Amino acid sequence: MLYPSNLEQKINFFKIKEILKSECTSPLGMDYVDKVSFSSDYNLVTRLLDQTEEFRQILVSGEAFPSSNFTNLYPYLEKAKLENSFLDAADFHEMKLSLQTLRTCISFFQKNESLYPVLSQLLGLLIELDLGLLKAIDAIIDEKGHVKSNASRELQLIRGQILYEEGRLRKVMDRIFKEARAKGLTAEDAQITVRSGRLVIPVAAENKRKLRGFIHDESATGQTVFMEPEEALDINNEIRDLEYMERREIVKILTQLTDRVRPAIPALRKATNFLGLMDFIRAKAKFAQKTDSCKPEIVKERQLIWKQARHPLLEMALKSQGKKIVPLNVNLSGHERLLVISGPNAGGKSVTLKTVALLQYMLQCGLLIPVEPNSKSSLFDNFFIDIGDEQNLENDLSTYSSHLMSMKHFSQFANRKTILFIDEFGTGTEPQFGGAIAESILLALNKLGAYGVITTHYGNLKQVASKNQGLVNGAMRYDVDKLEPMYQLEIGKPGSSFALEIASKIGISKEILNYAKSQIGEERVRYDRLLTQLENEKNQYSGLLSEVKEKDKLLKTRIQEYNELKETLEQTKKKYLQEAKEEAKTLLDQTNKKIEATIRQIKEGKAEKESTKQIRKELEEFKEKVKPEKVKLKTPAVVVLEGEIKVGDWVRLKDNGAIAEVLQLKAKEAEISIGELKSNVKLSRLERISQGEVKKEKKSIANRGNFNTNEKMMDFSMNLDLRGKRGEEILSLIQTFIDEGYMLGVKDLRIVHGKGNGILRDLTRNFLKDMSQVRHMEDEHADRGGAGVTLVTLK
Repeated sequence: MLYPSNLEQKINFFKIKEILKSECTSPLGMDYVDKVSFSSDYNLVTRLLDQTEEFRQILVSGEAFPSSNFTNLYPYLEKAKLENSFLDAADFHEMKLSLQTLRTCISFFQKNESLYPVLSQLLGLLIELDLGLLKAIDAIIDEKGHVKSNASRELQLIRGQILYEEGRLRKVMDRIFKEARAKGLTAEDAQITVRSGRLVIPVAAENKRKLRGFIHDESATGQTVFMEPEEALDINNEIRDLEYMERREIVKILTQLTDRVRPAIPALRKATNFLGLMDFIRAKAKFAQKTDSCKPEIVKERQLIWKQARHPLLEMALKSQGKKIVPLNVNLSGHERLLVISGPNAGGKSVTLKTVALLQYMLQCGLLIPVEPNSKSSLFDNFFIDIGDEQNLENDLSTYSSHLMSMKHFSQFANRKTILFIDEFGTGTEPQFGGAIAESILLALNKLGAYGVITTHYGNLKQVASKNQGLVNGAMRYDVDKLEPMYQLEIGKPGSSFALEIASKIGISKEILNYAKSQIGEERVRYDRLLTQLENEKNQYSGLLSEVKEKDKLLKTRIQEYNELKETLEQTKKKYLQEAKEEAKTLLDQTNKKIEATIRQIKEGKAEKESTKQIRKELEEFKEKVKPEKVKLKTPAVVVLEGEIKVGDWVRLKDNGAIAEVLQLKAKEAEISIGELKSNVKLSRLERISQGEVKKEKKSIANRGNFNTNEKMMDFSMNLDLRGKRGEEILSLIQTFIDEGYMLGVKDLRIVHGKGNGILRDLTRNFLKDMSQVRHMEDEHADRGGAGVTLVTLK
């Protein structure tokens, strides 16, 4: 049961429908959007959600699925069901395109049945469809929607004869026209034209009796007449007779083809339903993708546990203004079924209520909702809402009376399978009486076991919620110092209206405020002051907690860096020791051999003075040769800094290690400067480093020598072959390829991706389209690869 009848207007669900219609590609899908309705059937809602989720996965995967020709065939089927009637060529062309779409859908789901089992079940609508009908239509109707000449032997002969007669007519007309021009019967700039479907010659009015023929028309001024020469009359008549014969033969062919369609009308109706359903499900999936929605876990036990819930319409509006929405965490279950939200005006109470109402309604209409995937929800039989002013002059209902009418309905029909939403509960009459009546109704609804969200300013309702099982308080947090709402829902404690604090901040005099406090009562003021104090402490501790978490995160990062550095040093130490030992052993062996050879030479030379001097000199030279060299220690790896990259920061490119300075930020890209070269790169390819590390890296680069452009140019290939690679591998390869080509001043590049199913080609071109360095891209010449190769021209 839904209440009231204009419920969808109140929660703005009609706007969701408008967005869904805009995502549809055909009226068929839009008709399904109009039929969207609330359901409490667990199996139906689950199936609708699964269908949308599977189609969302299709969109995310990028797999090719038909996106056009979801044509409404009903008008053509109604026309075809009459005996002796026939569809024209244009009708059959539309039917042909729809059947091609259906064939592609069938092929897709048969191939991917294990991936999309719920959507594949919809193929049951097409069991009776005979795709041989597509073959029959394709044999007669061409790609432009015309009847093919080879549709029958008679039609082929007729059209051949028409071509022959038209050629003969053209020759006769050309000859007569040349003769008329030579005689000065027609103007110099005149040309043969057509009037009433016949070729005619424009002749000056004063010369019309000098040319034998028939006048079909004249110019607006009457100075020129359009004549059909007498010699061309018979040929034109013959062509006209052939055209009538052609028309009769086409009608005969189309009638026979319509007779073939007539028995298949029931199956084609189901196929049309399938097309509309596919268009509708895709619209829901595209909306889910746009709003980052998912399917929460649907449980049969009554509960509503949502994490990071967002109002889709509000999020879209804020995104268009460059703002971010504050997500909500909602928990209605067990002994906390009815959430009573309090807090200051414009603090987000009503938005929170409408968010929960809209998302629950969307869910029970089979739409995915913007929450975290680990959220849980159940289905309710009754959906009641009381939002806004229902004042009715015709029925003599005041604002408060209309609210009481809603409360009467709620208290009569609410049960454990009901979810209800009441905004500004109890307002519209004298606060003392309104609060008392609201309290009694709240207790009655709680006794009935209903679930829901209620917003209020009444203090007695907050107290009732804190003392009764089944009810729970909630507060919209507020920054008292800044007098700004934080739009964060906190469940478990009531919220203050902060009326006195706001009045004091604005500058209301102390005398007025003191009088107001005396009227409110000391106990109420103390209670409100306590809530304000709790809110201040909450804000203070939240700030401290965030600071501690940030420090803890930084500490973990530093510990990880330290451990990595320690491990690197240990490995480097072991490596150097091993290399030193091996080198020492080699030197020792060489030295021993040299000493033995020296002793042997001295003995053989019998210690002659000159010979000994020469041998000692050679030994000294050998000592100099094996003397250890001074080696500079290797510079440690650059330490990457945490935090967001900003303009003026120094960064390093992850893929090639180049050092650059950030000049400007644009969405997910950054404009960087590498020396005198400027380039745009994605932020994901950059890592932030400190000024000290920049100096070390520059010094290291200077020691290694300058960048050799000529050498780089010689090594650079203007061809990039992506064949055989996976989709996720190619993006970084393309990025590096384009960046290097751009830095080296190369204008024309060539990327080989192959034809295949076109997946690599589409990924490549979509990626290139968003790159600022690319001026133009096109297919290679057909002889050199055609669509399997993309030619890229850089700026």
